[in-house]
Amino acid sequence: MDVTERELTDPWQGVLLAPARGADAGVLVLAGSSGRVERERARLLARRGVAALAIRWFGGPGQPPGICEVPLETFTAAVDLLRRAGARRIGILGASKGAEAALLTAVHDPRVDVVVAVSPTSRVWCNIGPGRDGAQRPYRSSWTWRGRPLPFVPLDDSWHPGEPDGVPVAIRGWYERSEGTFASLLPAAEIPVEAARAELVLVAGGDDAMWPSLPFAEHLARRRRAAGTAVRLVARDDAGHRPRFPGEGPAPASPRFRYGGTREADALLGEAAWPHVLDALGGGRWSVPSGHPRPRP
Repeated sequence: MDVTERELTDPWQGVLLAPARGADAGVLVLAGSSGRVERERARLLARRGVAALAIRWFGGPGQPPGICEVPLETFTAAVDLLRRAGARRIGILGASKGAEAALLTAVHDPRVDVVVAVSPTSRVWCNIGPGRDGAQRPYRSSWTWRGRPLPFVPLDDSWHPGEPDGVPVAIRGWYERSEGTFASLLPAAEIPVEAARAELVLVAGGDDAMWPSLPFAEHLARRRRAAGTAVRLVARDDAGHRPRFPGEGPAPASPRFRYGGTREADALLGEAAWPHVLDALGGGRWSVPSGHPRPRP
């Protein structure tokens, strides 16, 4: 499918890719803490008939240098752009911290029809990196809404990785330790996904070494089901933090972090999730093939 490409510089750096014939559905594509513009993932979606907007949401001109008190209005402004471009069905696909942003935006903006949360969290966490003032401590919320920081869970800095110096680190235990240390703060920091009118697709691996995304996803799914609202959870116990959709190459190795999973398991999880992603974004125009892995109950 022919795709048009439009570079953006204001109000954020990014790219809008769309089928040359136009699209009824539009999706905002968000990276996690890498801060990159997810061009290739957006291009995959555009080739399947969805207008895809990928933006840099921190670390760019006029933005916080880290994921620290990032305004959720960053993402509602992107919804505005997709609507102006002609999209009538709006989705947000985010990975990791981008999934946290996607879920929160859907809670606060009823125009969002679909959220695809890849390796998500079920609660708001503290900043990763500095705020506009250049400071990283004391911990602050990752997000604000209408100028007010959202309640969050800090990290317990008494945690230390088990790996020796110079070896990529798994930091899942840091988040698990912090949940216990700051247990009294967890209820206020929960993401109330039951309040979002958006359809929800969760994609998570049980071997995620960055944070416990599968337990988080299962918690989100329970909240939705308890409220009688729709949710799909697609998971593999052997996949890690970076599932890869069909057409995406393996994620590069990191010298700093262990992400868990294997190339094969991460690709299989992405392959299992992909029909559900397309079906949700298209409002049922794509059907999930017979015999394809179904979401977990």
